[in-house]
Amino acid sequence: MLCRIPMRILFVVLMGSLLLAACDTTGPEPEPEPLNVRLAADIEADPTSGRDPETGAPISNNLFTLYDLEAGEVVLSSSETDAAVRQQDSVSTVWDIGFRGTTIIFNGGTSGPGDAVAQLLAVPFADVTEAPADGYVADGENTCPAVQTPAGPVPGPPYAICTGSDNGWYNYNPQNNLVAPIPGRTIVLRSASGNYAKLRILSYYKGNPDPPDPTAPSRYYTFEYVLQPDGSRDLTTE
Repeated sequence: MLCRIPMRILFVVLMGSLLLAACDTTGPEPEPEPLNVRLAADIEADPTSGRDPETGAPISNNLFTLYDLEAGEVVLSSSETDAAVRQQDSVSTVWDIGFRGTTIIFNGGTSGPGDAVAQLLAVPFADVTEAPADGYVADGENTCPAVQTPAGPVPGPPYAICTGSDNGWYNYNPQNNLVAPIPGRTIVLRSASGNYAKLRILSYYKGNPDPPDPTAPSRYYTFEYVLQPDGSRDLTTE
């Protein structure tokens, strides 16, 4: 003889099965999406228009180009000289990193209102798969070696990444006036909004000539970087 099961009992049994299926967490956790390496090419860094005939000093605007790593675009160019425009953009947290000549700044400390900090690692770019937990400094907090000038050594400005040949990211050869990135050095930073990134400078010359060509227009950065948008220190790439 067949038994009839009341509909309300069938409903309870069905709902219980669905709840058990929904609560089943025995499956593997989804793997995080690997990050992509981004390229920024020919970012101007206060290019010169000649040299002062009396002092020999380069003639330029003496201004920074400000760059947003998350958007992958220039926020404020060094060719923009309007004081009101520069004031509005430079005091914002939209930008992360700035370039003027061989000097690099970050949006934090004495350079901006953001939370950006950075450090330079003597580790190849591809080998940096996780941002360090500590060791970062903001602009204004660092202690940098003296910088050699025609007038003699002067105290190095306390930027997070020190200036001067062999003090930071580059080497300068006075014999051929060549600025070249030091191999195996990687900048690791926390952006103005708190996300970690790694960055390697590829060239200081327009067009990214290989090998570096000191006759090419200088003060144009080409660099590659990886940004982790979820706030973690994981910098694993494809």
